Amino acid sequence: MNEQTKKGATQQAKPVYRELVTIGGKNVVLAHNEPPVVNAGVLEMAEIFRMFNIFDEKFSPTNIDKADGTPLRLYTSDRVKVDVSKRRKHDMGFWHRNVDAHEIIFCVKGALKWETEMGIKIMHPGDMLFIPKGIGHRSMLCEDSTDDNVLIELKIADDLTYVGDDKKK
Repeated sequence: MNEQTKKGATQQAKPVYRELVTIGGKNVVLAHNEPPVVNAGVLEMAEIFRMFNIFDEKFSPTNIDKADGTPLRLYTSDRVKVDVSKRRKHDMGFWHRNVDAHEIIFCVKGALKWETEMGIKIMHPGDMLFIPKGIGHRSMLCEDSTDDNVLIELKIADDLTYVGDDKKK
């Protein structure tokens, strides 16, 4: 092996880290010599980047055993609300209608039957249900319901367009 070959073999190409930055719906691709997470630390407002476990008891509504209990608000803004809803024992004995926001409901644990003016859906973990604003609905227990049925609910005031089947985006 000559000297030039040895030198080339011992020098490894430094990886280039790609980062996609979305601006106005378009992806701009940046190249970094180091991963973007390599930094000297967070000096202020580190608490904005938080992770918590929604199964922790402190994230349970105080009225978890009541069907008419209000979900626990986790985040709020003028146009979006994020709630965790936990229900144990009873059907929701009343109908609910959001006139100000669409609801997107994610089933995290257990199962619930949703009766709506547009039909009935049974949710299991991993399922997501979109209820348009103005549509009456209620949640009911079903045969797959557990002692702890956990949902994440988004209330979104903005108009939404479904693009999930659009493979071009």
